[in-house]
Parts: sequence; structure tokens; C-alpha cells
Amino acid sequence: MNSRLVKTAIAVMGASMLLVFGLVAWFLFSAWWSSPPPILGFGDGPEQPIAFPHTVHVSDAGIDCQFCHRTVSTDEAATIPAVAQCLFCHDFNKIDGSLSESGTAQVELAKLIADLGETQEPINWARVYRLPDHVQFVHAPHIQQGISCSTCHGDIASMQVVKQVRNLKMRDCVDCHKANNAPTDCSTCHY
Repeated sequence: MNSRLVKTAIAVMGASMLLVFGLVAWFLFSAWWSSPPPILGFGDGPEQPIAFPHTVHVSDAGIDCQFCHRTVSTDEAATIPAVAQCLFCHDFNKIDGSLSESGTAQVELAKLIADLGETQEPINWARVYRLPDHVQFVHAPHIQQGISCSTCHGDIASMQVVKQVRNLKMRDCVDCHKANNAPTDCSTCHY
């Protein structure tokens, strides 16, 4: 009787280990080769507290990404500009949205002044891109090597609403690193 119990326990343990191995293999396979589900950023971009038109700022006004995202070439993150920086450009005696073809420009600029300009509270922007917590991505070396923002972020200048356009999966990063003779050891990107 005991030997039968031991055999059953071994069979259950074997099946459990096989299940765990299968789940781990599936996770690794999907992390490397598959596309993320729409909930992870694809589809329409998230609704923002202020409808910020990159089309107007980048395409029409010709403002470079680094003018607003000032730390992208020196730090890890591409920081979002402070309200004061928005207000610096939008000297409301000159740029008030009245010349815009959009009926919402003045409304959105009014939000900036009324809701945020007086208190200097940061704008609570909805995140568009997210990487797993165990991944470390530093913008600075990529920008310093001359990699364009549009390589990963797409043609922001033509987007009414910013949305994620690339998978940004491990395979994309490793392939890019290999193509550009950049380090591919695990500690480069993983904590």
C-alpha cells in the first residue's frame, strides 16, 4: 500500500513540475515573440487631462522633442514638462489658441491656466508606455547614439492622441542592440 502511495505522489509531483515548466516556457515564449494585448497600450491612446496636440507643437510649430522632454538625452526618463514650461511658451498675450483651427484649443489652454497654472500642480498625464518592472530602460544612451525618438514612439508629429505603436518586446530590443553593436548581456536591461 505504501509503495502505491509513493508512486502516486511521485506521479503527481512529476505532473506538477511539468505544468510549472510548461507555464514558464509559455510565459517566456509569449514575452519574446508575441504581441501584447490591447490593454497594454495598443489601440487608441489613453484619454489625457488636457488634449495636448503633438501635431500642432511638432509638425506646425517645429518644436523638437527634446525642447519639452528636456532630460531625455541626459537621464533615464524623458520627463514630462512642468506646467511652468507650458506657461513659458504660452504667454497668453501671444499664444492663446485663438488662431487655431481647432475649436478646442482655447478650452484646453484655459484648463492649463485655470486648473493648473495658478497652483503650479503637475498635470496628471495618463501613461502611454509601460515596461515590466524588471526592465530598466535608459533613454540617454539611445539619444546620444543618434537613435530617433520615432524609432520606438512612431510618428508622434502626426498623432492626434499619442498611442503606443510598437511592441517594445525583448526581441525588438535585442535585435536593435545586435544591429547597432550594443551590449546584449542581461544586466544591460534587467535589474
